[in-house]
Amino acid sequence: MFFIYLRRELRRRMRQAILIALGLALGIGLVITVTAASAGVKNSQATVLHSLYGVGTDVTVTRPAPRGTSPATAFGFKQEIRAVRSGQIAAGTKININDLANSQYGTLSAGSVATVARQHDVKAAVGALTLTDVTVTGTVPALSSGSGSFSSSFSTTSFTVEGVDTADTSLGSLSSARLTSGHGLTAADADSDVALLDSGYASQNKLTTGATIDVGGTNFTVAGIVAAPQGGSPPDVYIPLAKAQAIGKTGSASLKNEVNTIDVAATSAANIATVQAEIARVLPGTTVTDQDDLANEVTGSVTSTASLANDLGKWLSVLVLIAAFAVASLLTMAAVARRVREFGTLKALGWRSSRIVAQVLGESVAIGLLGGAAGIGLGYLGATLIDKLAPKLSATIGAVNSASVSGGSGAGGALKALAGSPHTVSVSLTAPVTLTAILLAVVLAVAGGLVAGSFGGWRAARLRPAAALARVE
Repeated sequence: MFFIYLRRELRRRMRQAILIALGLALGIGLVITVTAASAGVKNSQATVLHSLYGVGTDVTVTRPAPRGTSPATAFGFKQEIRAVRSGQIAAGTKININDLANSQYGTLSAGSVATVARQHDVKAAVGALTLTDVTVTGTVPALSSGSGSFSSSFSTTSFTVEGVDTADTSLGSLSSARLTSGHGLTAADADSDVALLDSGYASQNKLTTGATIDVGGTNFTVAGIVAAPQGGSPPDVYIPLAKAQAIGKTGSASLKNEVNTIDVAATSAANIATVQAEIARVLPGTTVTDQDDLANEVTGSVTSTASLANDLGKWLSVLVLIAAFAVASLLTMAAVARRVREFGTLKALGWRSSRIVAQVLGESVAIGLLGGAAGIGLGYLGATLIDKLAPKLSATIGAVNSASVSGGSGAGGALKALAGSPHTVSVSLTAPVTLTAILLAVVLAVAGGLVAGSFGGWRAARLRPAAALARVE
């Protein structure tokens, strides 16, 4: 009897039911669209962070560079300038200097990696060296009275180099790189003169597998080409860590048994804060950074859109829902007012107030579910329009002081892109409609029906049979 009466009443007042359902649908559709857009922004921001952070890397450890550390210019070149000034090198002498320099970060002993790995909540830790290869070529000019421009007579080229632990490439620079040709670095290559090239660098310099590249004055054979997320400014060349330690220098000091980046994986995401505290305790003076720290340094339209979706979108959705619920409640109460004789007559026939209230609530919930179904459709439509029409978003990775952040210039360094000059990453905005959003729509639909039905049922329960009988003509 309940459902028969429900179906008949909805058919009899179809126009009013459709109007209430559409009001709820607009509110629910907007909520789904905003929720989907917010999820899309989070995904876009995660894409940026993923491109800057090595897959599986939870924490990165570095030590700030000592004060007075010069930029990555060749130490040998400075010595040559002194030699020319003092007359030790004659004019016309050809200069060709190739240094593999560390100037971006302070160094950590290789034993520090083992110390970090022994911490209770650390799953794995690997060391790396982020270096810059600087080559200076030219001919010594004739100088008089120790004056004149020496450096202007020479050309300087440079590229970034990452010394990676070939025994474990699941963390750090190679973890997010995809091999496109040749073969990768294995534990057997630890002491070999082999290298991997970033696909962009290889294409720019027309290098292929089997070619030879000079790194720090040593010829390396290109074993393979890899493609890494370009948003994170991946290194141009990857070489075994042991070779980078043997060739690289900090000023004139050797880097043997030293690293300048430690990439760490926690036993679980919940333990990342604990891992940071553990590392800070055993390695005082270092900077320990995770992805949340990196997210605070990302600016651009991704951040602006996230703020818009989280603030304006949230409150707009709430206001629209309140308006939709209010309209539905008012229309339901108005409908009850027009059904005074009907409800009064039903009471006179023996219907209890609770049964009438349940009938009104049932009708309102049914209308709410219809509005929810329409709202889901509108939400999908809004999400589709965002997918099709939304412009690409950008995230600017700004330069920061290496004393306050940590990372390396290879993938897996928490703030590796921030240590250099600012650059912009472009990401596409999508608006995925998740199962959670759909369930939210159903809950809102039922809630809207219950709110509207409660007001209408409350008014219906107050009716008395005499009120109906008095209005019967």
